[in-house]
Amino acid sequence: MKRLLLALLIVVSFAGNVLSAEQTKLTVGVTPFPHKDLMLVVKTLLAKDSITLTIREFSDYVQPNMALADKALDANFFQHIPYLDNMNKEKGLKLAWVAKVHIEPLGLYSKRIKGLDELGKGDTVAVPNDPTNEARALRLLEAHGIIKVESGELVTVRNITDNPRGLKFVELEAAQLPRILQDVRAAVINTNFAAEANLVPARDAIIIEGKDSPYANVVVVRAEDVDKPAIKALVKASNSPEVKAYIEQNLIPKGIVPAF
Repeated sequence: MKRLLLALLIVVSFAGNVLSAEQTKLTVGVTPFPHKDLMLVVKTLLAKDSITLTIREFSDYVQPNMALADKALDANFFQHIPYLDNMNKEKGLKLAWVAKVHIEPLGLYSKRIKGLDELGKGDTVAVPNDPTNEARALRLLEAHGIIKVESGELVTVRNITDNPRGLKFVELEAAQLPRILQDVRAAVINTNFAAEANLVPARDAIIIEGKDSPYANVVVVRAEDVDKPAIKALVKASNSPEVKAYIEQNLIPKGIVPAF
C-alpha cells in the first residue's frame, strides 16, 4: 500500500513539474517598433519570475492573430482594440485583450508639403487599407476639415460625402505607406511604421491624433487563456512601472504615450 501511494505521489509530482515547465515559457508575436522594444523590457521582468519569453516578429497585421488562434503563439502585441474586435468578427476568432500598454497616434505625413494649405486640388493621399485604421485616417482628415464622411464605425473612402479639394485616395497596407510617401502628396501613417522610416510625429506630422485617442495598443491572448498564471504574469510585466518609464523616457519624444 505504501509503495502504491509513493508511486502515485511520484506521478503527481512529475505531472506538476511538466505543467510548471509549460507555464514558464511564453511566445509572443510582435510587429517591430515599438512593440518589440517594449516586449524586450517585459522579457527581462519575466525572467526574474523564471518565465522565458520568446519574441517572434511579424511584418503585417493579419498573421499574428491567426498564429495566436492556431496556438503557434501564446500572446501577441501589435494591435488596438477596434482592430481586434473587427478581426474576431471577420475571422471568427476567440481572442481577448488583457492589457492596454500604449497609444500610437495616427498622423498625416508628406515629403512634398509642410501644411494642409498646400494640399491642392486633385492631390493623391494614401491611407491604410485595414478597416479600423482606414476609418481612423478618414476621421483624422475630417476633424481638420479636409473631407466629410458618413457616420459609422468602419467607414472607407467610399463613405466620403464631401471632398472639396477633389483629393484622390489610395488604400494600401499600413506597412507600405512610408515606402510610397515620395509617390503621393501625403499619407496617413501609423506611428510605428512612421518611426521605421525615421519620421518623428512631434516633428514631422502635419496633423496628428490627440492623446485622447481610443486606440490603445493591447496585449492579446486566446480567450480561454486569460486566467492562466503565466498570462497574468505577462499582464503584470506589461503594465509595470519599468515599461511605463521606458515609454516616458524613450517613446514620448516619438509621439507614443502610455495607456496605463
